Amino acid sequence: MTIEWIYSLDNLDWDELSALYRAAPLGNKKPSDLKIAFSNSMFRAFIYDSGKLVGVGRALADGVDCSYICDVALLPSHQGRGLGKEIVSKLVELSSGHKKMILYAVPGKEPLYRKIGFKRMTTAMAIFEDQSLALEKGLVNET
Repeated sequence: MTIEWIYSLDNLDWDELSALYRAAPLGNKKPSDLKIAFSNSMFRAFIYDSGKLVGVGRALADGVDCSYICDVALLPSHQGRGLGKEIVSKLVELSSGHKKMILYAVPGKEPLYRKIGFKRMTTAMAIFEDQSLALEKGLVNET
């Protein structure tokens, strides 16, 4: 296993990134949508193993007040090795100096993020494109 960390969008294969999200599985994210999202993110981290993209994460940040860490994904073959924690830790490090860091997590992954120092927010709210699906997946509740 030859791990390489890249923080630039240069030479990124957007189709490979899209395939990683499907395999993770974190949904079907179109390459063109990923290009917009990652281009608009202040911080990004890509992990390659022997030249193959195996992990990713990004943070939307304003440079002062808030950094929002999201879209952390790993291929199933690389999950459980601590790489996800490393991605989040690197994005936290890159986001240092912001007054707050917010992380959007898949239900069930909260213990990992607690180990890094994240606490559950009691004031966060969301509107999803498909509110019914968000309710079904447990991302939001009616209360």
